[in-house]
Amino acid sequence: MADPRQDASGAGALGTATDALGIGTIRTITLRLMPLLGLMYLIAYIDRQNVSYAKLQMVGDLGLSEAAYGFGASLFFLAYFLFEVPSNVILERVGARVWFTRIMATWGIITILLGFSTGPVMFYVLRFLLGAAEAGFFPGVLYALTLWFPQAYRGRMVGWFMIASAVANAVGAAIGGALLDLDGTMGYRGWQWVFIATGVPAVLLAAVVFLILPDRPEKAPWLDAGQKKWLADTLAREEGGATHTDHGNPFRVLADTRVVLLALLYVAFPLAAYGLSYWLPTVVKGFGVSNTMNGFINIIPWICVALALWWVPRHAARTGETTWHIAGPALVGALGLILSVVLPGDAVKFACLCVAAAGIFSGQPVFWSLPPTFLRGATAAAGIAMINSVGNLGGFIAQNVVPWIGDVSGSKLVPMLFLAACLLVGVVMVFVVQGILKRRTLAEAGGLAPVRR
Repeated sequence: MADPRQDASGAGALGTATDALGIGTIRTITLRLMPLLGLMYLIAYIDRQNVSYAKLQMVGDLGLSEAAYGFGASLFFLAYFLFEVPSNVILERVGARVWFTRIMATWGIITILLGFSTGPVMFYVLRFLLGAAEAGFFPGVLYALTLWFPQAYRGRMVGWFMIASAVANAVGAAIGGALLDLDGTMGYRGWQWVFIATGVPAVLLAAVVFLILPDRPEKAPWLDAGQKKWLADTLAREEGGATHTDHGNPFRVLADTRVVLLALLYVAFPLAAYGLSYWLPTVVKGFGVSNTMNGFINIIPWICVALALWWVPRHAARTGETTWHIAGPALVGALGLILSVVLPGDAVKFACLCVAAAGIFSGQPVFWSLPPTFLRGATAAAGIAMINSVGNLGGFIAQNVVPWIGDVSGSKLVPMLFLAACLLVGVVMVFVVQGILKRRTLAEAGGLAPVRR
């Protein structure tokens, strides 16, 4: 885990964070909270992505085309969209401990049930229920981080949290291929083992979360009274020095222009991320390797992603610049996707996809540092969920359009051009949306009191 003292050198870092109490408080929170949140996200991401490996056998067993399977897989994101905002509002009211426990237990059970799918309809229903069960987890963590960390630390903490997604893809790649090769063990197909073996850890971890995760800093037994006061005073000082919107009804944030624009901008990132991660095992399979080797080869892109997720938010914190730390990685990702199609040679194409994966993911922690700068309380919980739910419709689009393009073109690489085009649109929107956000901030800067509407 990174040394929190390094954050204090970033632009906008709080001066009080340089004293011993502040450093100790942030270090304690980071070491106590982030490993657990990261482990939860690792399991969540494995359970979300296991369909990309199960697909290699499941399509034939259930009699589905690539496009039909992609539709079933994408129903997760439709349910995520419908239930995410209500889920985050409930989390803000009942607390992270109870709500994260419920989320993990239900998604684990449903993942196990996916291993017993008997036909397309059951697969479709369970994928939809999985999205409904998990809805609110990722934005819930993003909201929870606003309660535990001052603004100067949040981008890097989101980066550390999202590294778990890269580790999850790497672990999922390694075990996904190996589990497929268990085909026939105890009478189960390989794809059934993929779902069963990845669902059980979520159920087990749910009990751990209920026992050890505090709802808020004031309930953390591992923070002393001085540390709790330092954090409360620091967060209060930040809120008092900026204009924050806090709607009486948190659902009114759904009509906030800034939130809508950020949501539309964010679509490009999950679309490219899920399109690539869903399709990558199929691309590598085209190289003529075994299922197990496919899994191990697919570890490489996620190592690249993890390194980029560590470096980009760190550099953004040091420079205080956000726009290019969101747009720049996306531009690199688009270029990598394009080159994977036009350059010859399997090794070169795979290297380009590794660069693309790093670019697609690494700007997202910086992006998620934007909403808490103008939202707070239940409004922040609803706003973050709104942005993530609309953005994750990109996953719904990707898992339908990418296999359709693959079916029509007969190529495993042509869909990468579609993903690249979406990223390029996202790059343009970064500059447009940032300009609008800055103008809105200046317009509201006449009064620094929180805005209630």
